[in-house]
Amino acid sequence: MTATAPAPFTADDYRARMARAAGAAADAGLAGVLIAPGPDLIHLTGYRPVATERLTVLVLTAGQDPVLVVPTLEAPDAEHAAGASALTLRDWTDGTDPYAAVAPLLDVSGRFAVSDNTWAMHLLGLQRVLPGTSYTSLTDALPMLRAVKDARELARIEAAGAAADEAYGEILKVPFAGRRETEVAADLAALLLRFGHSQVDFTVVGSGPNGANPHHEAGDRTIAEGDMVVLDFGGLKDGYGSDTTRTVHVGEPTVAEQHIHDVVLEAQQAGVDAVRPGAACQEVDRAAREIIEEAGYGDLFIHRTGHGIGVTTHEPPYMIEGEEQPLVPGMCFSVEPGIYLPGRFGVRIEDIVTVTEDGCRRFNNTDRRMAIVS
Repeated sequence: MTATAPAPFTADDYRARMARAAGAAADAGLAGVLIAPGPDLIHLTGYRPVATERLTVLVLTAGQDPVLVVPTLEAPDAEHAAGASALTLRDWTDGTDPYAAVAPLLDVSGRFAVSDNTWAMHLLGLQRVLPGTSYTSLTDALPMLRAVKDARELARIEAAGAAADEAYGEILKVPFAGRRETEVAADLAALLLRFGHSQVDFTVVGSGPNGANPHHEAGDRTIAEGDMVVLDFGGLKDGYGSDTTRTVHVGEPTVAEQHIHDVVLEAQQAGVDAVRPGAACQEVDRAAREIIEEAGYGDLFIHRTGHGIGVTTHEPPYMIEGEEQPLVPGMCFSVEPGIYLPGRFGVRIEDIVTVTEDGCRRFNNTDRRMAIVS
């Protein structure tokens, strides 16, 4: 498969993202944001270092230019990051105190949001040199920082969804009966890579009773005639995530199995129909859950209805009761209700959707009806 490479993000894109993050922190009453290597740093700067014992941190403060503090030996790589021209680079050498290099950039009594994957040793190092500072997690303080995607980001998520759809179309052609779950999972992983993914994050293949575990990892169970099989798979393509689930059946399903699938299909449609600007995230969960509860399976729907997706396959916002965050055009998340019968089977149907100005659009468009496989 030959695909056109997406337009690269520019320094102006990264400059705008960093400015929004600093402004959001100020609006939340914070002195700034500290970003360690990981998805937040990639999103804000395009820089992808490996997290190590050597400190790398992006400092964002409203009214100040962004500063990226890096080890001297990694400075050449940082200088070539896509967003490098939108920030100031400051390096520190081995044998010196990296936290002392960061200290002049921070309010000595300020409260800062730190990216969730910041190493404890680095946070403790900052607290040592600046005992008057305090910290909160980025997700707690600014959960919507990456939630609203711009047009270029939406195009990448849409392309990732289309690639996952192509993988699903091909997996229906492989034999299931008589093969281990791990073999089908390997087929799925190969197909995601074939259709343009650079990274496979998960390939859930839950056959028969294993399908009743929503996050079952493919195992050595041999798939048999008569099995329901949950297929949940995704990863990253051009830096943005895919995630889709379809439930298939080896041979013809029973009336009871078909009924459960029909209930989940109706619930998934109800969840998608609830997506619109201004609606609270919990309304999507309520809409899908109501269908399953009315059918008598409410206690068998054991997880939230959805999660955000972007530079990671799971991120805010979350479609769950109690989440009152209003939906905003450009948000992308899954809608994935399920019913899980312990010891028997499970059913889940999942699409990634994006909020539009008047509703939503799906990024997964394969047939949601139960497919029959051999």
